[in-house]
Amino acid sequence: MTAYPHLLAPLDLGFTVLPNRVLMGSMHTGLEETGDWNRVAEFYSARARGGVGLMVTGGMAPNREGGVFPGAAGLYTSADIASHRIVTDRVHDAGGRIAMQILHAGRYAYGKECVSASAVKSPISPFVPRELDEAGIEKQIADIVTAAVRAREAGYDGVEVMGSEGYFLNQFLVTHVNRRIDRWGGSYENRMRLPVEVVARVRAAVGPDFILIYRLSLIDLVPDGSSWDEVVLLARSVEGAGATLINSGIGWHEARVPTIATSVPRAAFAWLTARLRPEVGIPVIASNRINTPEVAEGLLAQGAADMVSMARPFLADPDFVAKAASGRAAEIAPCIACNQACLDHTFSGRLTSCLVNPRACHETELVYAPAATPRRIAVVGAGPAGLMCALVAAERGHAVVLFDKAETLGGQLNLARRVPGKEEFDGLVDWFAGSVARAGVEVRLGHVAGPKDLRGFDEVVVATGVVPRDPGLPGQDLAHVRGYAEVLAGAPVGQRVVVVGAGGIGFDVAEFLVHRGESPAVAPDLWRQEWGVGDPATIRGGLAAGGPRPEAPARQVTLLQRKPGKPGKGLGKTTGWIHRASLAMKSVEMRGGVTYDRILPEGLVILQDGVPELLPADTIVLCTGQEPEGTLSAALASAGIAHHVIGGAERAAELDAKRAIDQGARLAAGF
Repeated sequence: MTAYPHLLAPLDLGFTVLPNRVLMGSMHTGLEETGDWNRVAEFYSARARGGVGLMVTGGMAPNREGGVFPGAAGLYTSADIASHRIVTDRVHDAGGRIAMQILHAGRYAYGKECVSASAVKSPISPFVPRELDEAGIEKQIADIVTAAVRAREAGYDGVEVMGSEGYFLNQFLVTHVNRRIDRWGGSYENRMRLPVEVVARVRAAVGPDFILIYRLSLIDLVPDGSSWDEVVLLARSVEGAGATLINSGIGWHEARVPTIATSVPRAAFAWLTARLRPEVGIPVIASNRINTPEVAEGLLAQGAADMVSMARPFLADPDFVAKAASGRAAEIAPCIACNQACLDHTFSGRLTSCLVNPRACHETELVYAPAATPRRIAVVGAGPAGLMCALVAAERGHAVVLFDKAETLGGQLNLARRVPGKEEFDGLVDWFAGSVARAGVEVRLGHVAGPKDLRGFDEVVVATGVVPRDPGLPGQDLAHVRGYAEVLAGAPVGQRVVVVGAGGIGFDVAEFLVHRGESPAVAPDLWRQEWGVGDPATIRGGLAAGGPRPEAPARQVTLLQRKPGKPGKGLGKTTGWIHRASLAMKSVEMRGGVTYDRILPEGLVILQDGVPELLPADTIVLCTGQEPEGTLSAALASAGIAHHVIGGAERAAELDAKRAIDQGARLAAGF
């Protein structure tokens, strides 16, 4: 008897049967662009071995002008087929199924050759697209069809036609991009002509026994987006044109509403999939912020969808489905939706990976092989670096002792998990705790380890983390001055607060201080109100008429930084705007180019452009950076004990858990 009967139930598509209801959604990893197709194949075959029902590749361009960026991977020529065949053969050998996503970026393409319905520039690209004429539109259709045919020749089980997220086909659907007055513009029947024609011609070209998924935008979250009636009409038309499945697309990339970040509630948009499902006769797939088998099972059990799409959870754990099926759901490494190693890397031109699982997209070069000679290893510090190092070392067969002076595991993760919108960190800490226990790590908490404790180990790892940097401000010892750790741990704070330092910690502290009541990240109705998400049945695009309506802030907060310019520029590439917008909605004053002069009982004196100013404050919170905690390392060096230093203890950098976990994993993989 399984705990997930709906999730693990087969799905009969008529000409083929999927083994379960789990789709690994499309992710652009950058692997194809490396040209190492063995590496690409290993990434997908690992997920196939992990039991996922059907996978969708990252977006493959149908032609040069449709690539997301110059040099983006695709199936441009027949010569590309052999490379893709390496992937599909490996996946099929592993018992899996894989579809290729055909993604034409349209005006989102980062290049001068970009094309679209009309010459309307995207706010997220510097290039004005060329408006296609009739022959140009025909070329794009033909190229998409050719890509689908080549995908079948390359051994794929199907294709997904990307029609959402504001990409090319989506651009024809909405009037704020499509200004045409010919048969491809004007009425909605004309505007939807292109995606319907694409699906019909792809189906005719690939035959009836080939999976054809259409990714359809259920809510655009941009002005003048599609209405719900239009969404339904398109869905029915796509079904009639030959689609096998409809996958839910949520929001355009230019939308100013977060859709997959950790602060978005789990399954926040599944209500739209549930509404669409009875309108069509083919299976529909729910997507966005579905990250546990419990959430997925619940959606399927209540009839909200026929399948669920999970993308980043398969970066975190390729064995997600296998673990759920074998009663080991607690062992699934959790996707915390942080974006730090996946989307932030993608949009920075770097290879995708995962904060929780550094092996993601590095399967061929970061290998956790059984240890040839088991050793005794001491790890000091049970934060992210130490936990991952201890876990990997123990799983490889080493005898590991993990020390920490605190009474609980997690280190700085325990501060992060107190910030509203970062509730997913609870699951990460719990997973680490369970994993090190299952791996047989001996844990000694409440223990300040010193040289005497560490003699006799074959390897000693120092992962003691960071300490707050002392800003040396006159008056910082006054009673109303707090450190960030004190505040996040629950120290009393007044109504008027000045936060000194606007890095990631400063933003987290500000978010913590302005919050009151239930966290919107676990309250979907409250979250929709806060971000102004409405119903596309009543307003086009699903943006609420009144705009965002956040709860009143709990405190008056001013956030300061010394660097000139707007605070928050150094935050995550795909999430920084969310943090800035969230604080702005809570009336947080954010100021850059500030010199901190001195702290007085009544507030903080700053200099702005050389002019002194008193900022009245009941509490001043110091978020002025961190320094490595080097006490133990220095003591070990004095005692002549060789050791490794990782994580914040090696380099303090905005409490970078991604780097810390990666360091811990790579060090342990080499023992």
